[in-house]
Amino acid sequence: MTRPPSGMRKGLANYGDSGFSLFLRKAFIKAMGYTDDALDRPIVGITDTFSGYNACHRSVPELIEAIKRGVMLAGGLPVPFPIVSIHEAFSHPTSMFLRNLMAMDAEEMIRAQPMDSVVLIGGCDKTVPALLMAAASVDRPAILEVTGPMITGSYRGDRLGACTDCRRFWAMHRAGEVGEAEIDAIGDKLAPGPGTCMVMGTASTMALTAEALGMMLPGGGATPAVNADRLRHAEVTGARAVALAIEGLKPSDIMTADAFDNALRVLQAIGGSTNGLVHLAAIAGRLGIDLDYDAFNRIGAETPVLVDLKPSGRGYMEDLDKAGGLAPVLRELAPMLATDCRTASGRTLGEDLAAAAPPWPQDVVRPLTDPVYPHSGMRVLNGNLAPNGALIKQAAATPALLKHTGRAVVFSDLADLAARIDAPDLDVTADDVLVLRNAGPKGAPGMPEAGYIPIPKKLAADGVKDMVRISDARMSGTAFGTIVLHISPEAAIGGPLALVEDGDRIALDADAGTIELLVDESILADRRAAWRPPAHPESERGYLRLYLDQVLQAEDGCDFDFLRKVPRRERIT
Repeated sequence: MTRPPSGMRKGLANYGDSGFSLFLRKAFIKAMGYTDDALDRPIVGITDTFSGYNACHRSVPELIEAIKRGVMLAGGLPVPFPIVSIHEAFSHPTSMFLRNLMAMDAEEMIRAQPMDSVVLIGGCDKTVPALLMAAASVDRPAILEVTGPMITGSYRGDRLGACTDCRRFWAMHRAGEVGEAEIDAIGDKLAPGPGTCMVMGTASTMALTAEALGMMLPGGGATPAVNADRLRHAEVTGARAVALAIEGLKPSDIMTADAFDNALRVLQAIGGSTNGLVHLAAIAGRLGIDLDYDAFNRIGAETPVLVDLKPSGRGYMEDLDKAGGLAPVLRELAPMLATDCRTASGRTLGEDLAAAAPPWPQDVVRPLTDPVYPHSGMRVLNGNLAPNGALIKQAAATPALLKHTGRAVVFSDLADLAARIDAPDLDVTADDVLVLRNAGPKGAPGMPEAGYIPIPKKLAADGVKDMVRISDARMSGTAFGTIVLHISPEAAIGGPLALVEDGDRIALDADAGTIELLVDESILADRRAAWRPPAHPESERGYLRLYLDQVLQAEDGCDFDFLRKVPRRERIT
């Protein structure tokens, strides 16, 4: 049996003469100063996601050096290469709009360039899922390293963390409790250094679920960006990437259906971001696996929130790291996990857990018998307003609002929300339900984190802290409140949310798992007949056109249909 080409012989450029292709490739790579000895070793690609616009990735150059050291110590040749880098606050119209572009870039560069394995460096929210989506599609040996969370800041003795505390103080500013000078001073302290948000936001969620999924070496999910342990983890990851190149262990061998169930259980137990479900669905779809919403609810029903971190609890990621990282969570969940799943370490999840440091007294990861929140942190809702599902993060909601019926106050899109939410004459009370539509995958476009609809200014000034808010948008994992998200189908493609009008009654019952529009079906039929889709005047070219043509709904991870292993359109036909 002929061995497939490896190293510099892999994926040669097409000149019609493979010998000349290899000769030319070596001639040019030698311009980088490599010897023949170096070029004959296993090649480990390293995704360079550093960007001057991405503070979460400020430490990437340091990580690359540590990974390169590990690769060389293990006898490999490390080759970093640049790809798209996305930061949440520096991506117009939204980072989610660009996640699939990053995934495509990473996939094609891994496929096009000679490498026997690849180390994926992620961090800020959408980068980890984009890289794992790419790895799943290429299915070449791959391993993940993350930048790690920031350490906490401090303002006048108050411990601060981006971005739950960003939202807390901004709400106080909107309510008139914090002035202009003070909010600027607080802003100086919220993000004190490199790394991702140090609460259980989307970046932390994806790091921990990726570790549970098996794509990152144990201990990598929680270590702060500035710790020496982060660099040591990166070095070991580089060494392991050489072994993966030799062994041939692929992402499809690791990211199995059972492994996704493990990740979903961890997602519930850590009180993770609602975005985690969308991203895991997208990664799974690249492997031909569909996430089952009913199964997710069943997993949630038996998996309480165990990790006491903001926004569902009190602590920060550095506290979880000091408590042992993901290992104590996995120990509590072990009887409910598929511990025979293989991981990037080459061992099973159970073997990884057995090799972890023994537990020590701590109060960040709670036992199953004394959880932070007794029920599932998240629940998928159904009902006539969300035939294909919606999502609520119960653990970050106001308990009294989890069963609530109120009058709809509707904002037709993001511009309408910005124009009217703080209007003194807005007809709204604290018992109403704020509704935002046309903010979904196609509608915005990009499904922005606009689901955290601000409390109208006049209500905030009266002390209102939370209201039921519903939308087809997403919400940052750092946010909190009684918020129903990801309503599908979205309004922009004619989902029931498009038919809601001011004054309609909406009923939320999180325990029952329902979100209902209390309007007679005959009235809705008349509204449906009159509905017209919103226009996208700049959608005739480029990536936006591709996005609008191909993006799927939240239940399919907002991936592009043609990039799924089994496209939806193919299934339908």
